[in-house]
Amino acid sequence: MSTDFAATKRQFLLPQGVIYLDGNSLGPLPRGVEQRLQTTVTAEWGRMLIRGWNAAGWMEMPARVGNRIARLVGAEPGSVVMGDTLSIKVYQALASAVEMNPGRRVILSDTGNFPSDLYMADGLVRTLGQGYALRTVAPEAVEEAIDGTVAVLMLTEVDYRTGRRHDMARLIRKAHAHGALVVWDLAHSAGAFPVHLARDGADFAVGCSYKYLNSGPGGPAFIYVAPRHQDAARPALSGWLGHAAPFAFDLDYRPGQGIERMRVGTPPILQLAALDAALDVWDAVDLNDLRARALALQDRFIAAVEAACPALTLATPRDHESRGSQVSFRHPEGYAIMQALIAEGVIGDFRAPDILRFGVTPLYIDEADIDRAAAILAAIMAKGTWDRPEFKTRAGVT
Repeated sequence: MSTDFAATKRQFLLPQGVIYLDGNSLGPLPRGVEQRLQTTVTAEWGRMLIRGWNAAGWMEMPARVGNRIARLVGAEPGSVVMGDTLSIKVYQALASAVEMNPGRRVILSDTGNFPSDLYMADGLVRTLGQGYALRTVAPEAVEEAIDGTVAVLMLTEVDYRTGRRHDMARLIRKAHAHGALVVWDLAHSAGAFPVHLARDGADFAVGCSYKYLNSGPGGPAFIYVAPRHQDAARPALSGWLGHAAPFAFDLDYRPGQGIERMRVGTPPILQLAALDAALDVWDAVDLNDLRARALALQDRFIAAVEAACPALTLATPRDHESRGSQVSFRHPEGYAIMQALIAEGVIGDFRAPDILRFGVTPLYIDEADIDRAAAILAAIMAKGTWDRPEFKTRAGVT
């Protein structure tokens, strides 16, 4: 049975008159989340108090919710766990992978990677010293740069600015052939299109839950460790909930079994409850249907904008296999244009230096939304209504 996207759209609370093309930055509110949070706060926290850790199953939530995400990223059961922020999970995965490849000192990444990932890698190599280095190349040069000096290849699958998508399977094969491990950031992949971590032989992966998975602002991140590595991956952040017996309160750290060792601190129960409820919509979604519809909507938007807005330059690859689930255009006044769009009820976002970014999420975006958004953008460009002082004043979050 094909996915009913009209039905999934009804499962989201969106303001009347708003076309939301920013789910690649923060997903909208699914209808079941409010009730789930109310239950967690009142019936669990309010009445059970500390007993909720056992009676409400709070302590098991990171693994249970992780298994729900595992299905969406093609991971084996028991290989994904939730908790902490994405940057923390990047550090964990990267540190473990580096340690598992002794004798090599290079972390290879690309200049299209999300800066926070590069910051975490830079911090790790400075802490390690001993000749460790972070090497970055252009996204198009990654495959050629993989050689016998590379310990770990660390990439975000989809470029957060342009939507350019790496060929995961191809790069994993090349890295493994040269003895390197691979860490993938799936922040712009999970919930955007089918991901095949197990099939493609991924070593580690991380991702956030507040974009395409709609867990809400600051929602918890996840980490994947391939089952073949779980006993060898030593947690660099040896938090008490990654201990083999947290409530034995041993003074010496012993890593837990399997993916549990990648837990660090106390799980954020309210955020996990929101995510758990938000994931319900995916029970009726075929990821292949999602991908096909997303590409069709993207193509529709690109064609309409290019026909009416010659001043905008497409930054997103035209080739479907090289594209994530967003459409980006370039313009020197991209920030002001985006603010003018938002003022008209079309919400996307801006990424420096000149990117207008539009997330195309079929769960709640349809053809009518795409057509109206393109028409409003065309009117703004034709009339020059973006050229106002109030649209050029930069806010703290762009």
